[in-house]
Amino acid sequence: KWPEKYNGPGHVRWTGRIYGSVLTGALRWRRARVYHGIWGVAPYQSLYEPAPSLLGSLPQMPEWYLMIAILLALSALSFFWGPIKLLLPVLVIAALPPLTHACVSAMRARFPDTRSHPGARTKRRLLTAALHLLQPLARLRGRLREGLTPWRCRGTLQPAPLWPVTSSMWSERWQAQEQRLEFLKATLREEAACVLLGGEHDRWDLAVRSGFFGGARLLMGVEDHGGGQLVRLRWWPYVPAFGPVLTVGFAVLALGALHDDAWPAAAVLGLVALLFAVRTLEQCGAAMATITRGLGRLSDERA
Repeated sequence: KWPEKYNGPGHVRWTGRIYGSVLTGALRWRRARVYHGIWGVAPYQSLYEPAPSLLGSLPQMPEWYLMIAILLALSALSFFWGPIKLLLPVLVIAALPPLTHACVSAMRARFPDTRSHPGARTKRRLLTAALHLLQPLARLRGRLREGLTPWRCRGTLQPAPLWPVTSSMWSERWQAQEQRLEFLKATLREEAACVLLGGEHDRWDLAVRSGFFGGARLLMGVEDHGGGQLVRLRWWPYVPAFGPVLTVGFAVLALGALHDDAWPAAAVLGLVALLFAVRTLEQCGAAMATITRGLGRLSDERA
């Protein structure tokens, strides 16, 4: 409903704390403090905490477990290609934060009714640690079941140019540029498009985000003439930097495995690089097609 409040993977742009403070508290550089007011006369004293760091929040996201699974699958390719063993330390480093968070949370948990039963207390601590590990997995399962995956594509895939497009339209009816952009935004959102607005320093007015790997942006300019207005438009695909980086990275690994005659590893790595490239083109094409359809309605109804 409010796409500007969500990022590419589908998470809310929120700076609060995610399910506990063990890991985020350990990684923050400022401690929490209580607001008392001058001379302690504040009527409501509350606890002010600094926003958690990105490093502390990422391991508690369900997609972190998905990344661990991907690293585990890639590390299995070391049976066919030796250099891929370099991913094993990365896998260990990625698995440590969730395990540390679960263990520390279990040790800090209190069970007042098991003081005289050390065995029962140990079982409950193990259960608490297991629940801390299973909770992100349950969230990940729900997101995958509902289609909230990082590689999902919003919009209908139709033939559309994957290069910058410039167009113009003549209108004998005067209308402010903001009103035209507002109508275009409403038109795009009627098609369930994820429409973002350009900021104060951005060189674009509207953006359609089709997914994590690609989208499209639009810039509008209006020229006032004696008999009407000339509306100039330019829209182009937008690809975040991590998409090409992942594609090129896996392609380089595939070429390295191919050079060493590690055919199974080369096939898997090349397929992953191809999937990243195809998904990027698909999302950019869907966004460009969505903007093209919206501009068609703008030309028909407001020209």
